[in-house]
Amino acid sequence: MKPWVISFSFLMALSFTMGACSHGNDEPIINGTPTPSPQPQPQPTPNPTPEDGKVLVAYFSCTNTTKGIAEDIADITSGSLFRIEPETPYTSADLDYNHDCRANNEQNNPSSRPDIKEMPRNIDEYDVVFLGYPIWWGKAPRVILTFLESGDFKGKTIIPFCTSHSSGVGGSDTELHPLVKDADWKSGKRFGAGTSKSEIENWINTLGIDFEKHDNMNTDYAHFPLSEGKNGVAPSIRLSSGYDMPVVGLGTYSLTGDVCVNSVKSAISLGFRKIDTAHMYGNEVEVGRGVRESGVPREEIFVATKIYPNQYSDPEKAIEECINKLNIGYVDLMLLHHPGSDDVKAYKAMEKFVKEGKIRSLGVSCFYIKEIDEFIKQVDIKPVLVQNEVHPYYQDLEVVPHIQSLGIAVEAWYPLGGRGHQKELLSDPVLAVIAQRHGKSVAQVILRWDLQRGVVVIPGSSNPAHMEENISIFDFELSADEMESIEALNRNEKHDWY
Repeated sequence: MKPWVISFSFLMALSFTMGACSHGNDEPIINGTPTPSPQPQPQPTPNPTPEDGKVLVAYFSCTNTTKGIAEDIADITSGSLFRIEPETPYTSADLDYNHDCRANNEQNNPSSRPDIKEMPRNIDEYDVVFLGYPIWWGKAPRVILTFLESGDFKGKTIIPFCTSHSSGVGGSDTELHPLVKDADWKSGKRFGAGTSKSEIENWINTLGIDFEKHDNMNTDYAHFPLSEGKNGVAPSIRLSSGYDMPVVGLGTYSLTGDVCVNSVKSAISLGFRKIDTAHMYGNEVEVGRGVRESGVPREEIFVATKIYPNQYSDPEKAIEECINKLNIGYVDLMLLHHPGSDDVKAYKAMEKFVKEGKIRSLGVSCFYIKEIDEFIKQVDIKPVLVQNEVHPYYQDLEVVPHIQSLGIAVEAWYPLGGRGHQKELLSDPVLAVIAQRHGKSVAQVILRWDLQRGVVVIPGSSNPAHMEENISIFDFELSADEMESIEALNRNEKHDWY
């Protein structure tokens, strides 16, 4: 590219209005300072759905800079995070102000509006919009103008924030006001390097806005809204992350190849909206394919996967592998498969992916009272779910209510007894009598018993008839006496080692 010729005095003026961003270098650099190589663009942030607080934190960051402030704002306000992504990502050459670069051309052209990949869905349902960007040549990048002109922000409160080492907000925020004349614009705020979360929170507190937090501790995880379900349509519970999850799903352990793909598609066609897989099952590719080929919108299906202890030493690689194999845009729930060395390290890596929008909720598996109590002290995002072995012969009578009391949902693997034990459990005479009384199968009685205890179930099957049976458990209810009879079957008998 040809050199950009400007006067020395103009360069000096620019040097006072531009600098590197707070967490790296989102701003173009001049006067010979090397321009950083942008990090790879992440997958698009899953399009957020407004929750009770109705706060949207939208931000642009070409080199993963401004997002640090945006993530803190979203956490403080319980807002939905949305990354504004240009259709064509910026490269280091695009940001080299010493040459005739793309950023120069866009900023010098008042009519420039770089295309963006998408807008947030249901934008009309948000009341407050925080809008973040780096300072480019004393102004907001033109992609911010594209964003404001692409949605209906009338009547909303818009709060700009920018990142810069030295430049102030200047007129970068007020110059945006004419784009949405009917919005309630608040004064912009500039954040420099090393801004702490407490400083951000103090600023937010001065805005005079009552942000309704998403406190899901009021969810009673011991009692599910079973009356809202019907055969073929399982009810959902609100997880502590703010997302909803069906209480009945399909387990895919031992399902492989086309059998797995077809099983997932069959389950979804029968009404299942939760699918459970794991790295160790070796079928994430097939599960993802089944979801994509199901004909049901991705956002209507809740997909959970797990990383295994032998992956904890390099968790970022393991997480990316899961996401890439599933190939469904984002993961609804990712769990640690077992406790193990570096499990906290692995979980903290998963937390980073939550902030990037690649994972929505986090959980753990095979954690009991001591394990979960110690674990939650060491992480920032509380697990939304613990997946443990639970069935009539191993009922976890102390563990289940303890986990539920922490505001964490419990899910049963092996709900029907597991490998080598299912035949015995399904032949149990006590369960057989109860099943006959209701005109149901023993499997249906067990699954219903789990749900009435507040335990999510993910029975596995490749048989469509069995799948239909497993999700047809909402037209009967076990009596208190029947629940007590099943509780009396407990042997504290684990059917697997973990």
